[in-house]
Amino acid sequence: MTAEVFKVIGEPAADRTRKVELLKELGFAWADLESEPYWIDQVVGMNREIYEELEQASRKLWLVLDRTARYIHGKHDLYQLIGIPAILWDLIDLLPMPEEGVISRYARFDFAISQDGTIKMLELNADTPTGYVEASIATPWLCHLAGVTSVNDKMKDLVSSAWAIEQPDTVACVAYGSHLEDSGTIEALAKHSGLELQLEDCLQLWVDNGILRNGQGNAIRRMFALYPKEWMAHDDGGEALAYAIEKGHLHLFNSVHSILLQSKGLQAAAWGLHELGVLFDDQERETIERYMLPTYNKPVFDGDFVSKSMFGREGGSVKMFDQAGQLEIEDQEAFDTSELFPVVYQRRTELSRIHTAAGELFLLVGMFMINGETGGLLGRAGGPITGNSSHFIPIGVLEHNEETNHRH
Repeated sequence: MTAEVFKVIGEPAADRTRKVELLKELGFAWADLESEPYWIDQVVGMNREIYEELEQASRKLWLVLDRTARYIHGKHDLYQLIGIPAILWDLIDLLPMPEEGVISRYARFDFAISQDGTIKMLELNADTPTGYVEASIATPWLCHLAGVTSVNDKMKDLVSSAWAIEQPDTVACVAYGSHLEDSGTIEALAKHSGLELQLEDCLQLWVDNGILRNGQGNAIRRMFALYPKEWMAHDDGGEALAYAIEKGHLHLFNSVHSILLQSKGLQAAAWGLHELGVLFDDQERETIERYMLPTYNKPVFDGDFVSKSMFGREGGSVKMFDQAGQLEIEDQEAFDTSELFPVVYQRRTELSRIHTAAGELFLLVGMFMINGETGGLLGRAGGPITGNSSHFIPIGVLEHNEETNHRH
């Protein structure tokens, strides 16, 4: 490929504090976290052709994984294989499966895009993705300042259309009001939905005879929560919450079925079905071969691979092994959920390295899927494992004339 895949544009402003304040006014209040700069004041320009391929790949993979989830639906041996907590099995079977493409209405793919433009899906967060404020609010504004095209402007409208269908009365997260990122995320989603909503702290909610209530005792009927569904197997109130949903007193979205998409075990299932030559047509098989990584329930690789918990988050539980099968790198910061859930093994792939004001970093590219459509890009830059200490860097798309204008 002749054109660069990524180009880092601009230099950090001399007055960072002023920009941090402006971002805070827009709704992105954690550009600096505990005096550490989380946001890198530069913009990554992505090659237009690569972006268009990424968008196509996301749409195709979305439908491949949707089909895989439907194949698994109702098969308890496969629920067990992909780590779905037993407390949710009956619930998943009992509730009607959402229509094609909207098992989850708010999700985000994470992709590795190598220096030569090869696109590989690392995982899908189909249940509680964060990074929405960075992508929907900060990225368009920062791209505009840098004179780079943002493809994220449609995110607000997609949220509005999704929530118009789901009609929640309540939006919740854990530690609402004190956890900056999660609180800011649900506030932005609530605002962009255009609905009148109650914002709640999950820790203040309780179940009374199958009715979910807030701290004031008011009933909650339809709720969006940044609360990972697998936690229901381990939290004190998990069983009561499952009961409220089962009895039809509470409608939760994303749908409880989104846990099928959320499990990294689903990737192993899709890869296994692909290898067996069942379920998928030729086009789907081509998508899997091209954009997915070989993923298994056992470490069968004769080369470098990665292991991760089926419900790991923020890089927690990720271990990278070298060509000889020896542990090379592991995430030490985030909580390792592999003590609670089974593990998958995936072939290793390369992330692009970018030269930023914060040093040479690996770039992880997120693509939001909102209401079944590609929504927008999220850039995160850090070490080989993108964990809690990674930075946010906005990604825009370079038009061909911009590529020449922005050459250093």
